[in-house]
Amino acid sequence: MAPTAENEKQLIESLRTGLFIDGSWRDAGDGATFEVEDPATGDVLTTVANATPEDGMAALAAATDAQKSWGSSAPRERAELLRRAFEAVTARADDFALLMTLEMGKPLAEAHGEVTYGAEFLRWFSEEAARISGRYATAPDGKARLMVHKRPVGPSLFITPWNFPLAMATRKIAPAIAAGCTMVVKPATLTPLTTLLFASVLEEVGLPPGVLNVIPTSNAGAVTGPIIKDPRLRKLSFTGSTEVGRSLLKDSADQILRTSMELGGNAPFLVFEDADLDAAVEGAMLAKLRNMGEACTAANRFIVHESVAEEFGKRLAERMAGLPLKRGTEEDAKIGPLIDEKSRQKVQELVDDAVSRGAEVRTGGKPKEGEGYFYPPTVLSGVGPDARIMAEEVFGPVAPIVTFGDEGEAVALANDTEFGLVAYAYTRDVGRSLRLADTIESGMLGLNVGIVSNPAAPFGGVKQSGLGREGGFEGIEEFLETKYVGLADPFADVQKG
Repeated sequence: MAPTAENEKQLIESLRTGLFIDGSWRDAGDGATFEVEDPATGDVLTTVANATPEDGMAALAAATDAQKSWGSSAPRERAELLRRAFEAVTARADDFALLMTLEMGKPLAEAHGEVTYGAEFLRWFSEEAARISGRYATAPDGKARLMVHKRPVGPSLFITPWNFPLAMATRKIAPAIAAGCTMVVKPATLTPLTTLLFASVLEEVGLPPGVLNVIPTSNAGAVTGPIIKDPRLRKLSFTGSTEVGRSLLKDSADQILRTSMELGGNAPFLVFEDADLDAAVEGAMLAKLRNMGEACTAANRFIVHESVAEEFGKRLAERMAGLPLKRGTEEDAKIGPLIDEKSRQKVQELVDDAVSRGAEVRTGGKPKEGEGYFYPPTVLSGVGPDARIMAEEVFGPVAPIVTFGDEGEAVALANDTEFGLVAYAYTRDVGRSLRLADTIESGMLGLNVGIVSNPAAPFGGVKQSGLGREGGFEGIEEFLETKYVGLADPFADVQKG
């Protein structure tokens, strides 16, 4: 059953919308707020405290003060807390899903999928918290002992994006809690409400004051800049554009911060002549339209063998043309709005550019009129190599199709980008699949699947798509320092005797 206007109102009114610093909710230092908008209607949902630079430093001070006790807490204590958080988020799945739909626009069914995905990071890292380990070994020359153990990196700053409000928060916060790190979180200005609700849940399940501090702000650079330059900060994790990531890496250099960067993508989706076209089209729908295409993992370039390109394009256009554009809270909503008008204009610019260079619009191609920032699913055939959409991340429901003649050409087209986050390929040839695993330049590869994200797997890219990994066994290592202790040979005196 679709939520009612009264359901929406009650949820919004129940939210804590202040800053969360040192275990308490407070107004911004100067009392300022900013508005959060429903992208399906353009209406204001609520206002949120707008953190000042001084608020940011107070949050860092709280994290620093809490680090010693939290870093020395028992791994089982951290594990049980994360497990309680998993259960609490799961119990409130309807609230989290509705809130994400309201502030970000995704259809309610898809928002429920994100709740499941986001909560799994809490469960996964609750299991990893108690498995942090080191080693004890004899030196190769037999004259000493080597002890290696892990310690928390320390106070961390997380800057999260707007497109997956819950999952991007849990994917960073959960491993930090598991490793024993305290943190300051700056959620996206467009979608801060889900992070604030999650902070409330962590408070309810017993997270000690100062471990998590949340500072929404509309002036990100002014607030996070002083935090990054402060020697008390030891880790920065950012998900967002490559352009901003480069700037943050430069800012991090002065303090030699540990950094994790999940940046832009330009994912190729390869369809070979032997592919199961039904499966390829289904995978394309998932890889392209999840989150209305507003995902760094979204397929951005469809590279299709010339022998099947016409049929693939026809089937994909037919599937996309039948999807209704509606507010995400409506029962049959399949495609929600884009996040704002600026994003919709960027999508239109890329489509217009491709068409001006000879591309054919098979479906879509123009924004939906009326309220909200809707853009219809769009398929473009015959896209030229010089079209901007081949080099730029579209971040919308647009599928540009180019063709290739052989495997070498397909790989060359796929790798012809500065990005390397994820790639997709459909083929029934096992040998080719293994070759693609070696030759495609990406941190992740989906073979005959349209979704690769999984909390148990390492998420991250190569080239200009970032540094480090989130999720999997690797995810907690981003928050741990390795310490080596050299020990004298404990048998030396015995042997002398």
